[in-house]
Amino acid sequence: MGENQAVFVTLKLAGGHFGSDDERKVIRALEHDISAAIDAAGTGEYDGDEFGGGEVVLYMYGPDADALFATVEPLLRREPRFPGHAIVRYGESGTATPRRQVDL
Repeated sequence: MGENQAVFVTLKLAGGHFGSDDERKVIRALEHDISAAIDAAGTGEYDGDEFGGGEVVLYMYGPDADALFATVEPLLRREPRFPGHAIVRYGESGTATPRRQVDL
């Protein structure tokens, strides 16, 4: 089936366009934990981030978007100072691709 499903997590930052130094440090630690959890569970891969516009987007891909999100959801919810949402995308990227949004 491949790595055609995805989870995109958008977290709001309070410290300006790219977040504060402290926010970026906390996000980096969160990314490390997310990557380790995905690797341990074998649910896909963590593919990096994009900071800007007062938020950060985290990118994850795997064969089962629900399993991938279940792996990372507890980690995302442990840091309540970063409100946001996750887009759980089923199938290949495209306008007709089914998806659901989960508020964090």
